[in-house]
Amino acid sequence: MSDHSPTDPSQFRKREPSFDESAFSAPPVAPTPTAEQAQAMTAAYAAHAAPTPDPVFADMADSIVQAQVDASALQAKTEELAQLQAKSAELADQYLRAKAEVDNARRRADEEVSKARKFAVEGFADSLLPVLDSLEAGLAFKDASPEQIREGAEATLRQLKAALERNKVLAIDPASGAKFDPHQHQAISVVPAPEGSTQDANTIVSVLQKGYLISERVLRPALVTVSAPK
Repeated sequence: MSDHSPTDPSQFRKREPSFDESAFSAPPVAPTPTAEQAQAMTAAYAAHAAPTPDPVFADMADSIVQAQVDASALQAKTEELAQLQAKSAELADQYLRAKAEVDNARRRADEEVSKARKFAVEGFADSLLPVLDSLEAGLAFKDASPEQIREGAEATLRQLKAALERNKVLAIDPASGAKFDPHQHQAISVVPAPEGSTQDANTIVSVLQKGYLISERVLRPALVTVSAPK
């Protein structure tokens, strides 16, 4: 017989559950973050979650980028060099053409000067041939009278003056009383003015020998006498 007392059926009665209702209450609702706070939280998470790049691959990437930049710069410089070379060739061609034109112009000018020097007296000599013909014809006429000789000499002189004028050889023959011009006149002597004359000092009294101009250049000054101061 057992020593244990019989079991009391009341011990097996359904026991009512006992619990703390406060443990199952709804958790407090967290406040909604602002847009700035959400952006900051996203950036922090991305920075924390981003893997650390490999230094080797980073250097390779930098080298590739730098190589592409250098290649672009080299291509630009190559194109610029090609343009400069083309411009240089164009300028060299222009220089050669201009030099050839200058050389041709200089050669033509030298030829013209040479011809001018060689044939400078051609026109002048041609205009003097009639004068020579007249002189020879007058000398060939043996029985000419003094009047005929004078008429022939005057005609020959007119021919000579006409020939000189056609070649721009003009006489310097100042009138009495004209102002003395040292550029065209050469004073042989200084003489007193004629008695009773109102001629000013340093004016021409008489012309001893005509002077001549050729193309407005003094070929020979006129020989004159000049009035003395009163």
